[in-house]
Amino acid sequence: MMKSVLVPINPAGWPFIGIFAGIGLLLWWAGDFLGIVGVVLTLWCVYFFRDPERVTPTREGLIISPADGVVQTIDMAVPPLELDMGEEERPRVCVFMNVFNVHVNRAPMDGIIRKIAYRPGKFFNASLDKASVHNERESYLMETDSGATIAFVQIAGLVARRIVCQVQEGQPLEAGQRIGLIRFGSRVDVYLPKGAVPLVVEGQTAIAGETIIGDMKAKKSEKRRDGRIA
Repeated sequence: MMKSVLVPINPAGWPFIGIFAGIGLLLWWAGDFLGIVGVVLTLWCVYFFRDPERVTPTREGLIISPADGVVQTIDMAVPPLELDMGEEERPRVCVFMNVFNVHVNRAPMDGIIRKIAYRPGKFFNASLDKASVHNERESYLMETDSGATIAFVQIAGLVARRIVCQVQEGQPLEAGQRIGLIRFGSRVDVYLPKGAVPLVVEGQTAIAGETIIGDMKAKKSEKRRDGRIA
């Protein structure tokens, strides 16, 4: 019964939950009010590292959101140079996560991880466009089952100071499979395969592993959800 009620916690969160709980105990000894603050912070930490199960659409060609959050930007951009994907622009969908979103990230398609590249950097607010260029990031190049390539990038933010990668190069993944997380607020950019059509709009809420953000089989003349021609 309890398993059906409790949301799983990502293993990367348990050390932090332990630290918050320990600090909470110390605060409780210091006074009732501080103790309440410690309990609230510990419960928030548990909430932050929640890792709910997701039901992922499985039709071939669909591109699934790798992150919970708000679609912040849809544009054309060059993938990170460290992935060696060339300088041709691709459709890019950026999903911004605040500190209350689930921060476990998931694979956007079925495929094999061909390259993972970590690049240290600054910690600008992840909602700023310059964060894609200057912030610390972990970039992934995936080759899909059809031979197309897709890139997705975990970007650290103003509060997020640690990117956790839980996959490795050469590893096959299914769409919706967990790839890692970013601690305490961040952003994920997805560089869609060539010819793919974005199917979300800026300001839309996305759910990792469930929301369809693009389609490789959709026609470019197909209307997006905002009624504009893609």
